[in-house]
Amino acid sequence: MDDLEKAILISFDESGAVDSALKAQAVGYCQQIKETPSICSICIERLCFSKLVQVQFWCLQCLHEVLRVRYSSTGPEEKSFIRKSVFSLACYESIDDKNLVRVLDGPAFIKNKLAQVMVTLICFEYPMIWPSVFVDFLSNLSKGVVVIDMFCRVLNALDEEVISLDYPRSQEEVAIAGQIKDAMRQQCISQVVRAWYDILLMYRNSDPDLCCSVLDSMRRYVSWIDIGLIANDAFVGLLFELMLVSGFPDQLRGAAAGCIHAVAAKRMDPKAKLTLLQSLQIRKVFGLVAEDNGSELVSSVSSLLTGYSTEVLECSKRLNSEDGKAVSTELLNEVLPSVFYVMQNCEIDETFSIVQFLSGYVGTLKSLAPLTESQSRHVGQILDVIRSQIQFDPAYRNNLDMLDKTGKEEEDRMAEFRKDLFVLLRSVGRVAPDATQLFIRNSLASAVASNGDVNVEEIEAALSLLYAFGESLSDETMKTRNGLLGELIPMLLSTKFPCHNNRLVALIYLETVTRYMKFFQENTQYIPLVLGAFLDERGIRHPNRNVSRRASYLFMRIVKLLKAKLVPYIETILQSLQDTVAQFTTIYAVSKELSGCEDGSHIFEAIGLLIGMEDVPLEKQSEYLTTLLTPLCQQVEALLLNAKAQNPEESPAKITNIQQIIMAINALSKGFSERLVTASRPAIGLMFKQTLDVLLRILIIYPKIEPLRCKVTSFIHRMVDILGSSVFPYLPKALEQLLAESEPKELAGFLLLLNQLICKFNTGVQDILEEVYPAIACRVFNILPRDAFPTGPGSNTEEIRELQELQRTLYTFLHVIATHDLSSVFLSSKSRAYLDPMMQLILHASCNHNDILVRKACVQIFIRLIKDWCVSPYGEEKVPGFRSFVMEAFATNCCLYSVLDKSFEFRDANTLVLFGEIVLVQKVMFEKFGNDFLVHFVSKSLQSAHCPQDLAEQYCQKLQQGSDIKALKSFYQSLIENLRRQQNGSLVFR
Repeated sequence: MDDLEKAILISFDESGAVDSALKAQAVGYCQQIKETPSICSICIERLCFSKLVQVQFWCLQCLHEVLRVRYSSTGPEEKSFIRKSVFSLACYESIDDKNLVRVLDGPAFIKNKLAQVMVTLICFEYPMIWPSVFVDFLSNLSKGVVVIDMFCRVLNALDEEVISLDYPRSQEEVAIAGQIKDAMRQQCISQVVRAWYDILLMYRNSDPDLCCSVLDSMRRYVSWIDIGLIANDAFVGLLFELMLVSGFPDQLRGAAAGCIHAVAAKRMDPKAKLTLLQSLQIRKVFGLVAEDNGSELVSSVSSLLTGYSTEVLECSKRLNSEDGKAVSTELLNEVLPSVFYVMQNCEIDETFSIVQFLSGYVGTLKSLAPLTESQSRHVGQILDVIRSQIQFDPAYRNNLDMLDKTGKEEEDRMAEFRKDLFVLLRSVGRVAPDATQLFIRNSLASAVASNGDVNVEEIEAALSLLYAFGESLSDETMKTRNGLLGELIPMLLSTKFPCHNNRLVALIYLETVTRYMKFFQENTQYIPLVLGAFLDERGIRHPNRNVSRRASYLFMRIVKLLKAKLVPYIETILQSLQDTVAQFTTIYAVSKELSGCEDGSHIFEAIGLLIGMEDVPLEKQSEYLTTLLTPLCQQVEALLLNAKAQNPEESPAKITNIQQIIMAINALSKGFSERLVTASRPAIGLMFKQTLDVLLRILIIYPKIEPLRCKVTSFIHRMVDILGSSVFPYLPKALEQLLAESEPKELAGFLLLLNQLICKFNTGVQDILEEVYPAIACRVFNILPRDAFPTGPGSNTEEIRELQELQRTLYTFLHVIATHDLSSVFLSSKSRAYLDPMMQLILHASCNHNDILVRKACVQIFIRLIKDWCVSPYGEEKVPGFRSFVMEAFATNCCLYSVLDKSFEFRDANTLVLFGEIVLVQKVMFEKFGNDFLVHFVSKSLQSAHCPQDLAEQYCQKLQQGSDIKALKSFYQSLIENLRRQQNGSLVFR
């Protein structure tokens, strides 16, 4: 063994036993050898003498790479040597008398790599330099199996590397492929096909693997060779024989089916295609799908039947003649029963293709009315297929019920798989509405009458069909009591399936009842049945927590829809929900099973929607609300009692309990309007104020518990919504507690609360804002960076993301203050110290922020501040230094330099809106500062950007003439683009 072979073996070693430095040295040595001019000769010599597969693979890989890169610059003699040597290796010949090793005796991956090398040579030399390559190869096939196998590998590699359009190709590669195909069609393809036929005849009984290789090659080439070479009595007869004789292995029979499929899929004129499809006599293979449902043969035959059916359907669409339509219909009628059988009885990978075909078939029926007897029968079979396909596999029943990892994966898979089937169902419903409705009725009736434990999957499928059926119904159809729904909905509501404890059945039952809610809006006599379905063990009392939780949410949606119609049933509903409500009115009732962000809150929201209506008498409303709020508030008070001296282990449980209670009260309040609690029934408002008073104490007892602070903040949001200005007395204490020791994430939430107050009450919150703004500014300006956030590796941390969100919220907060006539807040005695850092922050963001919407908001802040603080061109300055800051810093940097930067993209819609604001602020500055602005902006700013004098004068004229904003914007954009061309990106952005 010489140095090269040793180096190759070391470089391929994956055992870990070789020192990494030695391995690196070996790889470097191999690379060095690869660079030598005589590398092709070295590789070919090694292929003749080395029996080591690592060496053989390296040599072939090296040849493949070198030929692709250097072949065109190789000399004629060396090319001839390489061509003859590689061809000899592929044909099992000796290169010279000393040749001791035959590469074709090696493993499959070595032969595949040799095939790649052959294909590389073919691409360079066929047909101009080496026109005889395929004919020469054919003459060597008589050597037997090993050469025939290699020939198939070369043909397959040629397809994969050059011809097949399944892979992206460059224009050059497409041209080479076209050249090779044209030459083969003209010169040798008929001989290749004849060789395929002879090999299949000779080896069908003795070497099925070889025959499979031949059929695989043939399948690939059918799409571009003369179809007459294959589609003839002799060859098609042989393919059907290989498929139909049960003595042949399934792999061989399936490969023959693949070839027939390729013939059927051949692109051609629809009339000729239909004749071809008719000649295939596909009925011969119908019996094969029943042989063995799990076999490879059934999968191949199923694929053939689907492909054949799709091609017939395409011919039917493209042919206008009556004869063509009749033949297509006859062929489809013949093949469809087998397609349906495959879908319902075979485990195959073709389901998606079959569903696509059936959707296409149903689409062709839309224009036909009435349907023929056979078409109606097919529609019925399609509906049966849909029902069988949407059923879950009973093997997963326990996984789906417990919803473990396997069950979750299966549920997700089926949800995706069902989408196309339900689309197909809707299509069938449009083509044959009566048949579809009868089918769904019979499916539900069968489910109602079935043994639930045995037929869980059938019942779930029947309910899913009824649910999906509702998607295609109009509101008017949904409301009517006549017809199908008048029969199905009562049947559904009055049924308690024996398998109702199954999670999937219970869930789809509730979803289906909710889907038909418009029916109950018009047919109120069924409301007691609806309530029963949600309030008994089928819904909220279901033993499975997932079901009861979903039932709570759906019940809340139902209450929203039916609302006023439920007033007579409020007492009944509240009594039914007593035990659910009690979970929140008993200390430590929240177990691990119940803990979660939404547990119970939907029930309280539903109750709030019911008792918060003005239809409910005041006395009853007060009674209901007291019954709910009093125990909840008492529980909070009990939990807060002696909280500081409590056992640390009890603390998490108490905090969880308090969280749940706040969410419950918050959800309850959603049913009450501001008008009701402040104007028509202030006694109700008083109850919520007392509740707010209790909950604000949480912030004092637990000042640093973030989840509790967030929940209390959320509740204050709600109270602002429903209590209106009567919430003001509670705000100072609340805001003080929320602002104290707040982290960036909480501070952002705090600013959102202030935004809500400002938007709702405008200048009504000025006093509150003047009190809290200095503390906010002090905190924010201390923790936010003055310039941009860090970028690059390690910068995307949770801490930085929270600071970015806080900064974004701050810009919104400042914008809300400025645009709600509250800019004087920035000028109060306590706030003055923060005016300069605020202006610098807004200036920097208006010029540099990567979010265009933030930049726009900051420019709008400047517009409002200029309007508020600058009375007239020559009046006394309201804010000393502000006018010069705006003209010197803002106008120059934001209005000029930031838009000159090439990152300012005029083709972006949001950027154009920002540009409009930048033009508007210039108009406002001219109105407020007069010629001072023009002198400064033109003589200093535009001059620094080398603006031509004529453009500067036009700019002045446009502003002085009071041009409309649209004309000014258009002119200023052309000015900026002109300056960009002059500067060519050299202007330094300040």
